[in-house]
Amino acid sequence: MKIVYLYPGQGTQVVGMGKDLYEKYEEVRKVYKIAGEALGESVEEITYNLSQEELNETKNTQIAIYVMSMAITELLKKEGITAEMSAGLSLGEYSALTYANAIKLEEGVKIVRKRGILMQNLAPKGNWAMSAIIGLEDEKVKEACTKVDNGFVKAVNYNCPGQVVISGEREAVLKAMEISKELGARKVIELKTSGPFHTEKLIEASKELKKELEKLSFNKLNTEVVKNADGKPYKAGDNMVEILSNHVIKPVMFRKSLETMLDEGADTFIEVGPGKTLSGFAKKVCKEKGVEANVFNIESVETLENVLENIKNN
Repeated sequence: MKIVYLYPGQGTQVVGMGKDLYEKYEEVRKVYKIAGEALGESVEEITYNLSQEELNETKNTQIAIYVMSMAITELLKKEGITAEMSAGLSLGEYSALTYANAIKLEEGVKIVRKRGILMQNLAPKGNWAMSAIIGLEDEKVKEACTKVDNGFVKAVNYNCPGQVVISGEREAVLKAMEISKELGARKVIELKTSGPFHTEKLIEASKELKKELEKLSFNKLNTEVVKNADGKPYKAGDNMVEILSNHVIKPVMFRKSLETMLDEGADTFIEVGPGKTLSGFAKKVCKEKGVEANVFNIESVETLENVLENIKNN
């Protein structure tokens, strides 16, 4: 069995996520305690007590998802379950790098909190949106964006066969959603995000994030991490500061990341954190490649117990 972890990004957040895990497991509470001490503020307050609208703000979303993901990772570690590879969607790449020990948890919470604040505060003024286009080829989604003659919109996340996320000015995104339907899209869904993420509109946030990343000490990876930039594993000598600062203005090649993992023999995918988005992507990529794999997600006591039962019985 070759286990890989998938770490979610923005859009999967919901108020109270993971609270049953927090209440049941000391390991989870310990991660939240470490995070709170490092930040000087309560991540529990952000995750459990804000309104959904407040939690959807990028500065809050990112830290809440990151800490929940790392808390679940600690539970898996305690149970003797480890992954040979990991990948994360956008924000989730920081979770993967933390799992692989490139970033220590105490430093991870600080840089993720800073990243969220920068991405929210340094996005140019405007009404921004992101949308998932489902059931349309990548090239057709790009075509839909180029056909929008008024406003800024781009294809930014290549998630899995038949799903691409677009990002930009809300009116332009809405128009691209319409055109995508005309071109044959099965469904279009506006996402719970608040900025033109993974486009050049975040260049100022990218520059400021680079300054913060330069303060970090990156450690040698102790497990393989597949990066968003090109869907390939990090290798020795990679400039993580450059890669991660460009991360917010470049497309996410998550489909390629999943294909790389399958090519390297992955047969068990565990999504670690809120939602089932990435496990859904994994199932679609496996189906396209004709590969049978076990796909799980962990976001609650029930889903954790399901994974433990299945993994330990195999």
